[in-house]
This record gives sequence, C-alpha cells and structure tokens, in this order.
Amino acid sequence: MSVAEYVYDQDKVNTLLSTIIRNNGNEKANNWLQQRLELQQQTGAIPAFNQTFTAIPRFTGKGIITLSPAEEAALEALVPSFFVHGWTLDRLTRVWWLLQLPVSDKAVYLDTLEKLFNAAEMNELAALYSALPLLPWPEEWIGRTSEGIRSNIGLVQEAIMLHNPWPARYLPEPAWNQLVMKAIFTDKPLHLITGLDERANIALVNILTDFAHERWAAGRNADPMQWRLLIKFVTADNFPDISRIWHSLNSVEREAAALVCAQCNYAPAKELLAQSPALTAAIGDGSLTWDTLAEKIVK
Repeated sequence: MSVAEYVYDQDKVNTLLSTIIRNNGNEKANNWLQQRLELQQQTGAIPAFNQTFTAIPRFTGKGIITLSPAEEAALEALVPSFFVHGWTLDRLTRVWWLLQLPVSDKAVYLDTLEKLFNAAEMNELAALYSALPLLPWPEEWIGRTSEGIRSNIGLVQEAIMLHNPWPARYLPEPAWNQLVMKAIFTDKPLHLITGLDERANIALVNILTDFAHERWAAGRNADPMQWRLLIKFVTADNFPDISRIWHSLNSVEREAAALVCAQCNYAPAKELLAQSPALTAAIGDGSLTWDTLAEKIVK
C-alpha cells in the first residue's frame, strides 16, 4: 500500500472538471456518468472502470468544450499550464474518469494504467497522455512518455508535446531533447511546447545547429522557430548561423535572428541587431515576438 503523490489538490481539480463536463454535456450523458461513478465507487471493479473509459464517447459525443472565464482561471490556479482548450468532451471526460481510479494500492493503480495504455486506440492514448499532469507518482510515467514521443500518430504526439506541462517538468534531458527534435521533424508548432525556453540546453543546441547545417547542405531551410533555443547559448561557434539567417532573403528568418540577438547576452549579436532600427523598434514595441513570428509560419 502507498499514498499517492500529487502536485495539485486532487479533490478541487476533480470537482472543477466534473463541473465543466456537466456544463458541456447533455442530461442523458450526465446521468450516465453519474451512474457509472456511483457503480465504480460501490464496487471498485477494474473491468467496469476500463469499460467506462472505452465507452465514454458513445455517451458524451465529441463536441469541442467551452469554459467560462471563471473556470479557466480556476483551472490555471489549480494546475498551472494545464490546457484543455480545443479538447473534445470525450477527451476531457476520459481524463476526469482517470481521476476516479482508486490510488490506495500503487501497484494495482500502475498496472491498471499500463494496461489501458497498452490496449488504447488513438483517441484513448491522447486522453491518457493529456492526463499526465494530473496522474499521481509522476516520475512513473517517464518511460511510457518517452515511448509515446516516438509515436507516429499525430494526435498522440500533440497530446504529449503541445500545451502539456508534464514533459518539461519530469522528462530527463535526453528524452526532452528527443521530444523537441521530434516536434521539429513532424512540423509541430514549437511555441506551443510548454517549458521550451526553460528546458533549452547546450546538448539540444548542438543537435539543432547540426540539423540546420544538414538542411542547408541539402538546399532546404530550417524551422525559424528553432533558433529560439539558442538564446542562452549564443557563442562564437554558433553565431555564424545566426548571422546567416540575419542575411536571409526570408523575412521570417531575419526576424528570428533579430529576436535571438535581442534576447541573448552575446555582444556581437547586439551589434548585429543595431544594424536594423526597424527590427529593433518592432521588438521594442512588442509587435515582433516569437508568438507573432509563429503566426507567420504556415505548417
């Protein structure tokens, strides 16, 4: 027996998600969920728990959920960076349902979740990975998430990579670097990776610059957003790469170079930025940021 380790107030999150689900659901779906919850609380039967997890879309539907401003604020306060915008109701309900699984016995809990992962289809996997920030014993999911990063299913990749605070908090550096590179290989929007700037590291910078050189040698461009990861690591060794995109004919690449120069502490980069009063002014007044730059990049 073991006490579950959480990084949030489980009861409050459970109640809030339940409220959001009811507000987005219809009477039939809400009644069915209440019946399944009462049955689960009475019996604790794992097969019934798994059956409910699988059946949820048939009752909730797959409509996109909406949240009130108060619900958004409450969720952010309880689990910072836990992002449910754009989720379907069945996905949110599955995440909530996972919170109903008893945690009194760690071995049983982990075994149940592992079997759900192993048997899951695409949408079920997306829900399971989306739930990572809410699952107890967070370090236990490192291996499973590392495996998920290698998935070729776009929905699953996005559930792990985008708007998910768990990977940045718990993945070791090699797995984190693999996540970022997989996001680049599969054209995911890097600015939607939670913790991207905080987890930047020199090993990743070296991988990225080598990758850019390979792209250039093949006559192809590198993702302009990837240069963001160099901000804390600009040196004489990689500054020629920044200088190259500064002189690019592609305006998005030039703007990426300008942002790196503005935000790093490397003196030659500051001198390079000074050559363009227009870009300096755009960064200064907030009209040029990594977010505005991302909007210009068509995936």
